[in-house]
Amino acid sequence: MRKKVTVVGAGNVGANTALRIAEKELADVVLVDIIEGVPQGKGLDLLQSGPVQGYDVHIAGANDYEATANSDIVVITAGLARKPGMSRDDLLMANYEIVKSATEQSVKYSPNSILILVTNPLDAMCWVAHKVSGFNRNRVIGMAGILDTARFRTFIAMELKVAVESITALVLGGHGDTMVPLVRFTNVSGIPLTELLPQETIDKLVQRTRDGGAEIVKYLKTGSAYYAPSAAAVEMVESILRDKKKVLPCAACLQGEYGIDGLFVGVPVKLGAMGLEQIYELKLTAQEKAMLDKSAAAVKELVEILKTKMT
Repeated sequence: MRKKVTVVGAGNVGANTALRIAEKELADVVLVDIIEGVPQGKGLDLLQSGPVQGYDVHIAGANDYEATANSDIVVITAGLARKPGMSRDDLLMANYEIVKSATEQSVKYSPNSILILVTNPLDAMCWVAHKVSGFNRNRVIGMAGILDTARFRTFIAMELKVAVESITALVLGGHGDTMVPLVRFTNVSGIPLTELLPQETIDKLVQRTRDGGAEIVKYLKTGSAYYAPSAAAVEMVESILRDKKKVLPCAACLQGEYGIDGLFVGVPVKLGAMGLEQIYELKLTAQEKAMLDKSAAAVKELVEILKTKMT
């Protein structure tokens, strides 16, 4: 039996997610979008790329969720994108309705699926999907830390003029301005970053990582990042479908870990066939813990707003 992945949202993030899944031949793909003709057209276009690119999976588009039945994973990318000057938090109420509906429909047709959230504000949308689905925490996971860590690694590689593969890094916390790049856990082939760069430069790289999404929005003017976010989402899909047990920074529902309860926050997790299979609790310094608490507080603020909406 071939695996099946539904991608909700046939925009730039969704379409690129579908393409990357197909190119890796991870699963058959169903693209869902409310705009008539868009998922069908993009699905057919992706399907016709197969003979050239050498992949052989089925890709279909739909405006309803019937075609998504029995999906192993549902990747929710649907939502409004940020515009210049708009914070992720501005998107909160608009994307709440979209994610709520997408979750309800996905769960109706694929009650045994694992949900991967990409829609912003990411951590709050994970909370919505978790509440609406009724799934336990191992089946609702957010894509954020992989993307933020990739940005941090990219900027370090650019600064040091070294291969990005040589860089190990870790970014925790909420997906936004309060994210926590952990410099102490960052190295270049085992060499601590602090031995290679002055603190002033490291601080600039940390800030550029926090502003990574906004920097791209500023350039694009009419949209937000999609190549790197889709790559990050597909790394999660691959680790789950192939039971690779990769340890990756993802938004997970914490139940006392790091002193945080009932919130989705970016932490290192193991992803395998069961979804989120383990959360790794690092021993943080007082400063790191304070930054993580601040990040969690920002997530909690949004969740409190959502709670009033859902009652």
